[in-house]
Amino acid sequence: MARKKKRKAEEPSLKFSKVNLWFGLGGLATIVLGYYLLGQGSITLAPMLLVVGYVVLLPLAIIR
Repeated sequence: MARKKKRKAEEPSLKFSKVNLWFGLGGLATIVLGYYLLGQGSITLAPMLLVVGYVVLLPLAIIR
């Protein structure tokens, strides 16, 4: 009988690092600050912070 070679388990392509953690925490802080300012009546800065948090920072935390 021929011996079968064992292959090393392939590493997942998505890895969670400290950079992901900082982007995620920054995104969450930006979103919380945006909702706080929205509750205070800010109609210019709050939506911009929410868009940056949801559209830029959280996807970067997932992708990067």
